[in-house]
This record gives sequence, structure tokens and C-alpha cells, in this order.
Amino acid sequence: MNSNTSSIKKLYYSIGEVSKITDLKQYVLRYWETEFKQLNPNKNNAGNRTYRQKDIDTILEIKNLLYKEKFTIEGARKMLSQPSKEFKVAKPTNGEHHIRLLGSGTILREVRKAAEMLRREFFIAVDVWSV
Repeated sequence: MNSNTSSIKKLYYSIGEVSKITDLKQYVLRYWETEFKQLNPNKNNAGNRTYRQKDIDTILEIKNLLYKEKFTIEGARKMLSQPSKEFKVAKPTNGEHHIRLLGSGTILREVRKAAEMLRREFFIAVDVWSV
């Protein structure tokens, strides 16, 4: 395969092609289909999986959560099922960093819990209550 054919985008990819693109074994891709409802490639008339670009993007997101971010499968599943949140990190003033979460919900509660633990443990001034 030369460099021209490797950069061609296709409408559908086989499991072998997706395995090469994502650097994951085929059995891992099949297993993840059972664990993540977001990953559900169609099958053609012969019963072969046909992945679209959105499926590949989901696989790469799962791979990042599991392998780089070190989430458990359950944790990665929860992250994928949550609507995305936007984060803003304010420029530090007087050595303090302020993180503002746009929106509310589980992530904000978890950040507040972590900030409280850090404050107690290390006497760090963390301002997440003004969000």
C-alpha cells in the first residue's frame, strides 16, 4: 500500500482495516462491541462488520480512555455516556488556578469532592465553589 492509498477515506472499513488503523487486535474490537453500546458497527449481507468513520472515532476514544487515561471499562462506559462538558482554566493569579465547569452535574460534584480532599490534605486553596 503506497502513501496515496493509505490516506484515502472510505465509507466503510472492514474489521481488519480498523484493526490496523487503531493498532488493536480484532478480538479486542469484537469484545468492546459487547461492552460499549456506542460501538455497534453494521454488518453486511455476508455478516461481516462494516465500520464507518464515526465507529473508528469511538474506538479511538475508548482506546484513549482505557490505555492512556487508565479508566476501567465501567469508567470509560460512563464517560462515553455523559454529554460532553466544556472546561475553562483561568490564568493563574497569585499562584492559584481556577477551573470553571460550564454546566453542572456529576463532573462538578466530583471536582468539588476532589478539591475538598486536596484542601484538607494539603491545605491548598482551591476555588470550585464559586462556579
